[in-house]
Amino acid sequence: MNLGLLKFLLIILFYSNQLYAEPLQRQYANFKLLDKISNKLDEKTIKVNESDFFGTLNIKVYSCFTEPPNEIPEDYVLIDVKDNFKDEEESIYKGWMISSLPDVTPLEHPIYDLWLLGCSNDKTS
Repeated sequence: MNLGLLKFLLIILFYSNQLYAEPLQRQYANFKLLDKISNKLDEKTIKVNESDFFGTLNIKVYSCFTEPPNEIPEDYVLIDVKDNFKDEEESIYKGWMISSLPDVTPLEHPIYDLWLLGCSNDKTS
């Protein structure tokens, strides 16, 4: 192997680790919720490691991340959504939800729609 090519590959390998910045962990997840029956649209801000109710849904947020300012804007949240319909707590969604792609990671429920607006460090954002 050519010494110049080897140096080039080592430089690329060294700088490739610095091309992608680590996502920033945030304290709050901001959601928009829709009750399809009453057509009521609501926004909720839920603190990480806490849960909140919307209708019969119990939404628990485990973590919320956002990309650094020098990256393409993107927020993603790890949640567990349980439906307390008829006093039976059944998990209907567990996983990551992405703010820019709500149709890729949707909450499928006959009454409610839920999507991530973003992550923040204050409750008012």
